[in-house]
This record gives sequence, structure tokens and C-alpha cells, in this order.
Amino acid sequence: MGSTPSSESRVVLVTGASRGLGRAIAVGFGRAGDRVVVNYRTDAAEADRTVRTVEEAGGTAIPYQADVRDAKNVAAMVAATVDRWGRLDVLVCNAAASDDRLLLRVSDDIWDRVVATTLTGAFHCLQQAGAAMQSRGAGAVILIGSLAGLQGQAGQAPYAAAKAGLLGLMRTAAREWGGGGVRVNAVLPGWHATALTGFRDVPTPAPFEPALGHGTTPDAVAAFVVALAAMPDVSGQVFTLDSRMTPL
Repeated sequence: MGSTPSSESRVVLVTGASRGLGRAIAVGFGRAGDRVVVNYRTDAAEADRTVRTVEEAGGTAIPYQADVRDAKNVAAMVAATVDRWGRLDVLVCNAAASDDRLLLRVSDDIWDRVVATTLTGAFHCLQQAGAAMQSRGAGAVILIGSLAGLQGQAGQAPYAAAKAGLLGLMRTAAREWGGGGVRVNAVLPGWHATALTGFRDVPTPAPFEPALGHGTTPDAVAAFVVALAAMPDVSGQVFTLDSRMTPL
């Protein structure tokens, strides 16, 4: 465990933080000196690696195993966070699943798994974290979306549908919780070579090439998420972090 956390440092829960973009975001909050709950589902070793990296960056972190598809798991995770550190300031819903194949080849099992992890999991997290945040009159929720949820993507029907659903969930929560001081936003981070994306070499076929010829780095996404969590007057917004442009 790292240094004793300050009572002024934020308490942050990042789902799906054992690797990839979730790890980068957790480490970003670590650089800000925050206290981070590193959620993971199966890979304890990778979650421990994230914890070490957060602490090396200057934060404090603990791992927590929970399947976001399970409402009871999520309730226990949020309760444990509040019990340990007295509050929850920031929730980042990053956990997601994907299984790329053409629509007519998508089985019910594939659909259910992707949607349950990506959309229903976020719903469970918002219900529990939102209650904890509203009781304090403050908090920030950031949903990690995808451009696929805006424009669709061949071979990604369950994933695109789930990410599109996140945007409706975000806007509804922002309207419901604004009066209680809880801000809810979505970030579309762009494509990154992670386990979720299958390390594909050609992520954005025409006509959706980045105008700048490159995307964002995970560290740049993390820096934006950390900054967004601290913006007191921003809610109900969708931020696209690369230069791909959707048709009008």
C-alpha cells in the first residue's frame, strides 16, 4: 500500500481497471494523488499490477473483484468503498465486452454477455454510486463510450448497441441527478490496441479515418478523464477524443 491518503484526495472507482484503458485511467487518478478502487472480474494478478502502478504514480489503490453484471456484486463493491474511505467521489464505468461478428451470426449468448457487461453493468454501477454520491450532494460519473455507439460498425452489433445505450443512460442520469450535485458525462476515447479490441492493426476503415492521421494515447485519455472529473459545471455531455468525424 502507498502512503497514507489525504482526506482531501478523491475516492475513485474504475471498473474494468485490470488492464488496457481502465488501467491507464486508474493510473491517471493515481498521478493526481487520488485513492483508487481497481475493479476487476477475473485477473487478480493484473489488477495487482494496476494497484502497484497507481501507487508508483503517487496514489493509493486497492483491488476489488466484482462482476459488474451482478447487481449484488456491485452493491457490495460500492459499500466496501464507502466503508473504507468514507465516500465515493468519482465513478468511471470502463468495463466492457465485445465479440465481433456479423449481425446474422450473433447468438443470444453473445448478445447477452456483451450488453450485460457494457450497458447493464454500467446501470448497476450508476444505481449504487449515484445513491452514495447524492447522499453527499456531490460526485462525478464518467461513462467510457465508443464512436461505434454513434455511427455503428459492421460486425459490432451488440457492442455498438450497448455503447449507444450508454449515451441515453448518461443523459437521463445527468438530468435526474443534476439537482443533487452529481455530474454525469461520457467520453468516446477513440480506438486503442487493447485486449478488448483484439489488437487489430486497422481499427478505423474509411470513411472514419482520423482527420489528424492518428488517434489518442491511453495516457491522454486518462488525463482528460481526470480533468473532466474535476469540472464542476459540466454534465450531460459527450466528448470525442480523437479526430474522426461522423457524417452530418
